[in-house]
Amino acid sequence: MTEAISTSRALNTKPFYRHSAFVIVLLAFFISTAFKPVRPNPSRAEDAEMMQFRSEIIGYAQNFLGLRYRSAGHSPKTGFDCSGFTNFILDEFGVKVSTSSSTQSRQGIKVPLSDVLPGDLIFFGSRGRIQHVAMVIEKTAEGIFCVHSTCTRGIVVENISTSKYWKPRILFARDVISAQAG
Repeated sequence: MTEAISTSRALNTKPFYRHSAFVIVLLAFFISTAFKPVRPNPSRAEDAEMMQFRSEIIGYAQNFLGLRYRSAGHSPKTGFDCSGFTNFILDEFGVKVSTSSSTQSRQGIKVPLSDVLPGDLIFFGSRGRIQHVAMVIEKTAEGIFCVHSTCTRGIVVENISTSKYWKPRILFARDVISAQAG
């Protein structure tokens, strides 16, 4: 009789071990996938199609180099202010942003300066007050190059990371393209 009990216990434990091994493997799988590195912002995937779209935007923007500045301007016929310029360029590609730099600064998603892509907008000011906006052309080891409409020089391309005037005024960057280009 003692043998029968031992045998019946042994029979009952085999399925438990078989199932527990399965449960352990399953748990290990879920735990390993839970701790995989996650991209900080998956919507900013740099696929070839999105990068081509961004490249077309900044290429178009550079066609206006040298055009004069005009306060509240938003047309190539009369000239541009900074936000009128970014609004006009992005609108040509179906990306809708305000004509006000202050409102543009709340559109899209905020991105770290270290992660800016061509077409992202960089905002400048002091004490948190938005005073200017520029469009990123590229980020290199030398800095962030932008195209923007300046009061004194009109539309120019410059490295804002090395500019004695612009660098201390950089506040943050925003991606207004990714969400609307999908």
